[in-house]
Amino acid sequence: MEHKVIFHIDENDRWGLLLGNADNLLRAAADTHVTVEVLANGPTVLGYALNPAAADTAAAMAALHKSGVVFAACRNAMKANGLTAEAIMDFVVPVPAGVVELMERQEQGYCYIKP
Repeated sequence: MEHKVIFHIDENDRWGLLLGNADNLLRAAADTHVTVEVLANGPTVLGYALNPAAADTAAAMAALHKSGVVFAACRNAMKANGLTAEAIMDFVVPVPAGVVELMERQEQGYCYIKP
């Protein structure tokens, strides 16, 4: 059986919880195929910014990405927060609108999780 999950984050103080949840999911479901996407919108897109002060969070994201997790950023939120594609981690995928991404993923059978 294949499982598909989209984690949604729109509160900056939830990054640690979300990344821990995604890591726990991958570990607990190691014997099954799990597709995981993390979608940030609102001010949380700033969590994808290249920022030496957030090296631990960036390292956790990079490790999850190496495990197959897709990290997506709402392009509308990026624009509203003055963030360009060049200023975010290279594995982050900008999507046109976070709300549309959430809608489409749920229509594709993704489970919605918001830590």
